[in-house]
Amino acid sequence: MKRTVAIVGGGPAGLAAATELRRMGVERVVVFERERDPGGIPRHCAHQGFGIRDLRSLLSGPSYARRRAQLAAAAGAEIRTRTTVTGWGTDGELELTSPTGRAEFTADAILLATGCRERPRSARLIPGTRPAGVMTTGTLQQLVHLRGVAVGSRAVVVGAEHVSFSALATLSHAGVRTVCMTTEQAHHQSFELFRMGARLRYGLRLRTQSRLTAIHGGTRVEAVELTDLATGDAELVGCDTVVLTADWIPDHELAALGGIDLDRATRGPAVDGALRTSRTGVFAAGNLLRGAETADVAALEGRHAARRIVRHLAGGGWPQRRLAINVQAPLAWITPNIAADDPTIPPRGVHLVRAATFVPDRELLVTQGDRNIWRGPVSRLQPGRSGTLPAASLAGIDPSGTAVEIRVSSPSGP
Repeated sequence: MKRTVAIVGGGPAGLAAATELRRMGVERVVVFERERDPGGIPRHCAHQGFGIRDLRSLLSGPSYARRRAQLAAAAGAEIRTRTTVTGWGTDGELELTSPTGRAEFTADAILLATGCRERPRSARLIPGTRPAGVMTTGTLQQLVHLRGVAVGSRAVVVGAEHVSFSALATLSHAGVRTVCMTTEQAHHQSFELFRMGARLRYGLRLRTQSRLTAIHGGTRVEAVELTDLATGDAELVGCDTVVLTADWIPDHELAALGGIDLDRATRGPAVDGALRTSRTGVFAAGNLLRGAETADVAALEGRHAARRIVRHLAGGGWPQRRLAINVQAPLAWITPNIAADDPTIPPRGVHLVRAATFVPDRELLVTQGDRNIWRGPVSRLQPGRSGTLPAASLAGIDPSGTAVEIRVSSPSGP
């Protein structure tokens, strides 16, 4: 197929898409990656657990990143590192900046796979002084695993999701003792095995329903203030390092510059089951869609997007009607989150659903106007980990109709 596809982002989603596009015969596939090496976040996640669903292997993060890059290169994709896509030209071309200068690139289709990031302290509005020693998990892992930099001796980890336990392992590798892990939720949001292992190996103290309300220190962090959300009591905990984990935001700046509609809940591009955005010829996949799923889920989304891109290049249409799928609290978001007049089964045949709090009644009701479309259970409703909603549950949506709402419904209630 004599077409050119540009992929913005060389993480799991982008590299998996590049591999699949070349496998399906697309003549030219170019991946633009701003970092020196491709692979995305897994490059500096030294723990095991990557590649189970997409590569059918159990790999460390760096091994997984290398394998994904090797597969893309072997398939014939061109990977341009240290190249940042900074904007859009008047005719839809991508504007590039690299060590060789500025350039433009024109493609027949574009996949945005720029991923997500953790919100830093400034975005979380945490009061106190401004000492050194406050960082996100990504910064911590790069300092420890890529640069070999010392990061402190006593740490407090804020958050209790998968990535929070990854931060705990990185701190241990660096010789840093974690004195406390804290979350505002009533429970941790990861696997029970992770929590038990952390308690046995590190003697970890997990504080639930607790908020970081201040950071204190001069040149370096000296202590943090943790407030019990049930009682209002505050306690000072001595430490010299604070790691802010989770609280993800998609890297959506390029999408926004391109006038692409963003979903109000995920803050990523609003996409249908084919991962098509509101801009013709532009797709989006991976953790740009929301923050954050595991690397293998992102990679499988990239593969799904590749197949839909090939269909588009072969003359497949673009939706004329796009209807938002909305969720009500305590649900946080759903993705894909667009019902289109050209319906497509979403990646892995499911929509991902995330809740803002732990929800004991895990039955959802989908409505459109006064019409009940579907009612049924989901696998889980909680922060930090997604439940799955089968694609068939939303098959009855009329894209030309009124707004679609999804809400929690008790089995006996409305």
